[in-house]
Amino acid sequence: MQPIPLQDVTPPPARPGEAGTRLRGRLYVRESKGVFQALRRRLNILLMGGFFLLPWINVQGRPALWFDIPGREFHLLSATFYPQEFILLALLAIAAAFGLFFVTRRWGRVWCGYTCPQSVWTFLFMWVEHRLEGSRHRRLRRDKNGPAVWVPRKLAKHALWALMALATGVTVLGYFTPIRTLTLDVMTLEVEGWALFWVGFFTFFTYLNAGWLREQVCLHMCPYARFQSVMVDRDTLTVAYDAARGEPRGGGRTSEGDCVDCHRCVQVCPTGIDIRDGLQYACIQCAACVDACDTVMTRLGRPTGLVGYTTQNRLEGRPAPRAWRYRAGALALLALTLAVLAWALTQRAPVSVEAERARGTLYSVTEGGEVQNVYRLTVRNRDRQAHTYHLSVEALAGARLDTRTIQVPGGGSTSQVVSVSAPAGVSPSQPFRFVLALESGEPLARRPARFLSGERR
Repeated sequence: MQPIPLQDVTPPPARPGEAGTRLRGRLYVRESKGVFQALRRRLNILLMGGFFLLPWINVQGRPALWFDIPGREFHLLSATFYPQEFILLALLAIAAAFGLFFVTRRWGRVWCGYTCPQSVWTFLFMWVEHRLEGSRHRRLRRDKNGPAVWVPRKLAKHALWALMALATGVTVLGYFTPIRTLTLDVMTLEVEGWALFWVGFFTFFTYLNAGWLREQVCLHMCPYARFQSVMVDRDTLTVAYDAARGEPRGGGRTSEGDCVDCHRCVQVCPTGIDIRDGLQYACIQCAACVDACDTVMTRLGRPTGLVGYTTQNRLEGRPAPRAWRYRAGALALLALTLAVLAWALTQRAPVSVEAERARGTLYSVTEGGEVQNVYRLTVRNRDRQAHTYHLSVEALAGARLDTRTIQVPGGGSTSQVVSVSAPAGVSPSQPFRFVLALESGEPLARRPARFLSGERR
């Protein structure tokens, strides 16, 4: 694979003819409409709707998605996961990484342009700005002249931004604490210290990132833009300008290329780059320039696609490689990880048991001459119903337990001290297993342990 060298192009100051893309370092983005922008808006509405509504949905009396940090539990729909099951989270993170690699190799930075939270919130804030302050050229003229008559519009815009940021902050914290109680506390100004801190933290940075920093996050803070060059090649689908068709640029004269140098593609770009300068790390592939250019070409009666999704080899007229070339590995790893994750979920027992040796002594000898070990068992019931479990041991001949049943409430856990006795003559370090079963006798969980004695053979 031969990676495409990405140009480290920082958006330059406004060029002649761009009608002032920037003013005092601030980027003025023109609103773009088209097929890809309609798709992006629908995806943004779907994602934001899920983000804001999910904490309010209850399943079996608790939020559908809830990170219960004090209780050390993670609730997803009707399932509950615990820190001991960290391997599941690791598998999910690995699958997400392989999925991102595969998508980037095949379709470029579509994550950034369509689903990245920074992009989603930035486009939402810009939509509010367009509605309250008007189109791009009006905002430029007003900010340049600075009339006091537009101050109310700006105040209304920032007030709405602050409300949206506050709603985001409350919702983020709603994934860690019941949102109904949190919302009521915020409305009555009775928020506790730490809750107030985190709501303020997420509110402030949402307002700062989406309202002010915007493209600076993509240009200077996001690491994904920097290492994407190792994941794309000449057959990766990217937003690109067809220079062979568009050059030389002109004002619509038939003797020149199709590009009329209207700078519409620059004006609609949320990061302020010129796609005609080539593939750049700052391009988030939102396709705003594609819709803008297609609109101009349609008005001029020329074919669309001067700026569009294509590959480097296709632009240069080279033959396409075999299907899924260089991508089969990432796809296979993704499928393997998902298969392992699915298998681990199916093997997940409805109860877990932890066993640790009681502190203070390794073993003791009873009056009857038996060797006795003491353990502390922690049994966690992952079901929402209370259960009485039957406890036994296996792989330890002649062993006796002083406890036979353990009762655990639904979704709860219990810790109990258990004594295990075995006849004298057992191995000095004998492995065995605790077995937890339902009263019907069906084994549910096993936990290995080790029985110690002073006997020497």
